[in-house]
Amino acid sequence: MTVSALRPLRSRNFALVWSAALVSNVGSWMQTVALGVVVTARTHDPLWTGLVAAAAFVPLGLLSPLGGAVADRVDRRRWLLLTTMGEAGCAAALAVLAAGHAAPVWMVLMALVGGACTAVGLPAYQAMLPDLVPRQDLLAAVSLSSAQFNLGRVVGPALAGVVLVAGSAAWAFAVNAVSFGAVVVALLILRLPPPAESADSSGVLSRTLSGARLAWAEPGCRSAIGLIAVVALIGSPFIALVPAVAIEGLHRGAAGTSVLVTAQGVGAVAGALALASMARVLGRRRLLVRALLAFPAALVLYGWASSLVPATLAIVAVGATYIGVLSGLNTVVQLRAPAGARARVLGLYMMALGTIYPVGAIAEGALARAIGIRPVTVFSGVLLLALMVAVVRLRPGAVQALDDPEAAVEVVTEVPTAAPAGP
Repeated sequence: MTVSALRPLRSRNFALVWSAALVSNVGSWMQTVALGVVVTARTHDPLWTGLVAAAAFVPLGLLSPLGGAVADRVDRRRWLLLTTMGEAGCAAALAVLAAGHAAPVWMVLMALVGGACTAVGLPAYQAMLPDLVPRQDLLAAVSLSSAQFNLGRVVGPALAGVVLVAGSAAWAFAVNAVSFGAVVVALLILRLPPPAESADSSGVLSRTLSGARLAWAEPGCRSAIGLIAVVALIGSPFIALVPAVAIEGLHRGAAGTSVLVTAQGVGAVAGALALASMARVLGRRRLLVRALLAFPAALVLYGWASSLVPATLAIVAVGATYIGVLSGLNTVVQLRAPAGARARVLGLYMMALGTIYPVGAIAEGALARAIGIRPVTVFSGVLLLALMVAVVRLRPGAVQALDDPEAAVEVVTEVPTAAPAGP
């Protein structure tokens, strides 16, 4: 943990939002665990467990661009307040449904509505980050947000276990509903410059399409969205397949799964806290390129490991390098998207991650049934590494576009014959 990694917390606005988001994220992970437990216990059907997971990812993939279109037209703080209160209402409704022993279908539908509120609000939260910290601290702010998410993933399930043993799933949902109050309070006392007036009176769909055109026209955004799509398809599925590696690949059961999940979270937090200092030494673009190459290499080591100890050490590296990829590409979009379209471009970025990742997880899971989970993990790492090397070697314009806008202009001025940017 370094001083530069924590420097965004010196900004009052960021510290408020970050702390509140951590509280809320812990509550959300408590709800995720509790919902999976109660639905599985009441149905004894793994299909319903899968539907619980889909309720979280499907809205993110489908609705993030629409949320971005709205967030670029209205006061982002007020929009985030509205969506946060919607999430709190859904969590409270889940508590009532759980206490009343309602049919699982109603609980999954309510989780889907809550996921929709998250999906349309998240672009506003992401787009607010550059207004919360100085420009030079943006990568550290994005990294701290990633660390916050992973801290919630470690703490939330542990607290959920305590609540489920001491009380019931209804209590876990109620705690989550209350946790959103921290975000509401933080947003109410947040001090931000007044939002710019939007002269665009077009509809949401038209604004979403215009955001897509702007994302395609901006080389850095185009490269970042293309790269996250490739990573989501080939590399990100390791997250969903951790239980398969522990149980089928290493034969260590639920205990092994817990160890690997925790180790990934530890690696992610450590990586997030190290990014700002490393970026100061290497430069933000060079650090991102190294993360894009190191992440698949770490995946190969993780898949190659034949016992729990080396697999645990490898997944720490996987978690650290994966956060480097996510934070780095997210920062590219934050810095290079036009200010008036930032939320829309971020919505497209999140759509690419949210829709393609489940497809990759299903495809790699199906392939693992035929050849085994460890060979699939190794193959995915090798394939992703080959593709990243090809991009670095054959598409230098795409790599140069990942730099800060000013640096990218200097590169184009000095090397006018460089290959056109794009993934």
